Amino acid sequence: MVKILHTADIHLDSPLKSLAMRNESLRETVEAATRTALEKIIDTAIDEEAIALLIAGDLFDGKQRSARTAVFLTRQLDRLRSSNIRVFYIKGNHDAENTLSGAIDLPGNVHVFSGRGEKVQLTDNIWIHGVSFTQTHAPDSLLPKFPSPVAGAVNIALLHTSLAGAAGHDVYAPCSVNDLKDSGFDYWALGHVHKRQIHSESPWVVMPGMPQGRDIGEAGTKSATLLQIDDGKIDITEIPTSAAEFLSETLDVTNIDNDDSLKRLMRDTLLQTANKMSATAGVVRLTLHGAPVNHWQILRDIDYWREQAAELARETERLWLDKLIFKIEAPDKHNSASATDELAVIIEQIRNEESFTHIAVKQVEELLGELPREVRATMLSDESRLQTLTTELGKAGAQQVLARMKAADNQ
Repeated sequence: MVKILHTADIHLDSPLKSLAMRNESLRETVEAATRTALEKIIDTAIDEEAIALLIAGDLFDGKQRSARTAVFLTRQLDRLRSSNIRVFYIKGNHDAENTLSGAIDLPGNVHVFSGRGEKVQLTDNIWIHGVSFTQTHAPDSLLPKFPSPVAGAVNIALLHTSLAGAAGHDVYAPCSVNDLKDSGFDYWALGHVHKRQIHSESPWVVMPGMPQGRDIGEAGTKSATLLQIDDGKIDITEIPTSAAEFLSETLDVTNIDNDDSLKRLMRDTLLQTANKMSATAGVVRLTLHGAPVNHWQILRDIDYWREQAAELARETERLWLDKLIFKIEAPDKHNSASATDELAVIIEQIRNEESFTHIAVKQVEELLGELPREVRATMLSDESRLQTLTTELGKAGAQQVLARMKAADNQ
């Protein structure tokens, strides 16, 4: 049996964005996560006695040069060379703008495919094919550049592509799954889309996903793919690689009626989340939803519950809280007509007035102007976000005022 490991989208030195990075005890783990994930991949290749590692693009994150990264990468590739493991690497859209990959001498066990398309013999009956990006964008299909499969052999092809399109990803080297299935290759080692997907099993068309998530939008266990080739037949196994996992959990608090039961629900959920992780550290986002009877008390005590959730996460010794989101409402909004309810209607009317919105946007803009540029950038990805942020802040402020008044009414 022959084993080959397939990965892509490592994005070395990519910044992991998370509010949890404010936590000193987590920062070191998070900042080193992409490198730790690559080390896990190297460890797996050696432990499994693989004969090759396939990197289907975006080994690097961008054009920044880093001597530290160069030293780290060559050390890891040297570990593979010492174990007689070859590396086959195609450049993706991020690699194409990274000068580091062309500025250092990679070990002799590494083959970097050109943009013209090549094939390399790995064993008597296994051939590796690949085409690299030569620019940061590839608007046309790269399939015509691939050499024909070798008859009677196992043919594996590396391609960095968005296929026919994927949510959250620009179109790169477009092609369809049927195009790949009809090409005559036995295994397509894809890259670019960060979510793991098996598009076909005959032949194999595998997007391994990225080995390390970078924010809550890339939540869950990340992995690489281990190929096992026996007498021309290919089987695959998913190999967990995350150093830190981003997780999102939603808690239904409809039946919660006191502080102790909410604490217990949070604690149980966080413990279950920690136990199911494959990584040693996790950054979790909790969302409370439903219509609990103590709705107003919970909203009144938002700061308390955020600190409580953060402490319960720390108690697991594996989790840190990214954010606690409140999406709760009163059990029955239409069954009362108190002064507070009437005030809620008036506040909502004022919030929707154009003159109020104009003043609020100006005030938020002035406040943001006082913040450091890097902090402001995390809150405002573009100009349209200013209006959304103002609306969110206005809604949260109204909820806080009403929650305090309503909770006082009910005491």
